[in-house]
Amino acid sequence: MATTETVSPSTFGRALRRLYLVRFAFALVWAMLLFSTSDTTGALLTVLLIVYPLFDAAAVLWQLRARGDARKPQVSEWVNVAVSVAVAIALGVASTVSISAALGVWGAWAIGSGIPQLVTALGNRRSGGQVPQILSGGISVLAGSAFLAQGIEGTDDIAGVGGYAILGGVFFLASAVHLGITLGKKPS
Repeated sequence: MATTETVSPSTFGRALRRLYLVRFAFALVWAMLLFSTSDTTGALLTVLLIVYPLFDAAAVLWQLRARGDARKPQVSEWVNVAVSVAVAIALGVASTVSISAALGVWGAWAIGSGIPQLVTALGNRRSGGQVPQILSGGISVLAGSAFLAQGIEGTDDIAGVGGYAILGGVFFLASAVHLGITLGKKPS
């Protein structure tokens, strides 16, 4: 008989806080690197565009493991992982075609990952710090629509994606700060 490990909301909240701080730092570093290559195609841009969704997929997998409760529905997280891996492949190909092709793929991904992020954050709201994640999911859908339109129009600069990553990082930082405050009020 399989046993299921359960994790208390405060333990999961602390794990989410650490993850959100790592995601904030990653987004800042990644965006700075992207800004330096945003208007040229090449190997560095391709690698940067592949790394971001793969990091996103790894972070969601880590979040699934940190939760430890296999009984809770995890469909939105698994959708996010699958979409992120597929997008990493698509971005690798699109970035060798043109910046506008990569921008269009990024836009489609922002829409496709924003919806599960919103659903996941709503499901995790009892763990605390999820309002920024709810907002981030909604903004991701809107920004993704704009990136997709820019890609279709043939925009040849992907710098806006760096700003999008920084904004996402700020939302992760806000969630981490909120969780830190909330967890500081709860007994361990």
